[in-house]
Amino acid sequence: MFASVRGEGAGVVELSERQRRILQFIRNWAEEHDFPPSIRDIQQGCQVSSTSVVDYNLRGLERAGVIRRHREVSRAIELCDRAARGRGVISVPLVGAIAAGEPLPVPTAEHWSSDEIDRVEVPANMLRGAHDAFAVRVRGSSMIDALIDDGDIVILQPATDVSDGDMVAVWLRTRQETTLKHIYHEGNRVRLQPANSTMQPIYVPAHEVEVQGRVVAALRQA
Repeated sequence: MFASVRGEGAGVVELSERQRRILQFIRNWAEEHDFPPSIRDIQQGCQVSSTSVVDYNLRGLERAGVIRRHREVSRAIELCDRAARGRGVISVPLVGAIAAGEPLPVPTAEHWSSDEIDRVEVPANMLRGAHDAFAVRVRGSSMIDALIDDGDIVILQPATDVSDGDMVAVWLRTRQETTLKHIYHEGNRVRLQPANSTMQPIYVPAHEVEVQGRVVAALRQA
């Protein structure tokens, strides 16, 4: 699987899935620690088999024009893309749409992880340390009382273990649909609660619900 990014001083270039993961890891690490990761950090963080494989992919990112390296200096990896140069800003993939109302058929979590439509820039402090964050555009107004309206963008962190009251994206297996709601576990069923006083909750057997992500931030339309 390859995805397009814009390199420095070049047009759109193609990155492999592994290169995308490494690039995002470098972004996240630099935002959290204020310095770049080492090759060993990248190997461990991205679960790569060896440092030589990391080095091979870093050379690919250099050729693509999205990083620069100074090999004489330890941890000398510099991000070249425009979003990374913005102070305190992280670029996350925008991967689809999600219903905030009656559930609509939209991509599953597996598709979300590979089908990047665009990217959005998010202040790093909004992500609260979330890793592998991704963005989806909201359809519907069931979360309006949580200040999330139709057309807004929510940032999610992949998650399966969530707490009652969390705002989550859930896949409803039988319906083959996904929706954005507050989640509450009630014995053998799950209550998916809208944040809209005019709408009723959705009750679903617990085994029918697959949590795809927890909302960590929202970007409202201007």
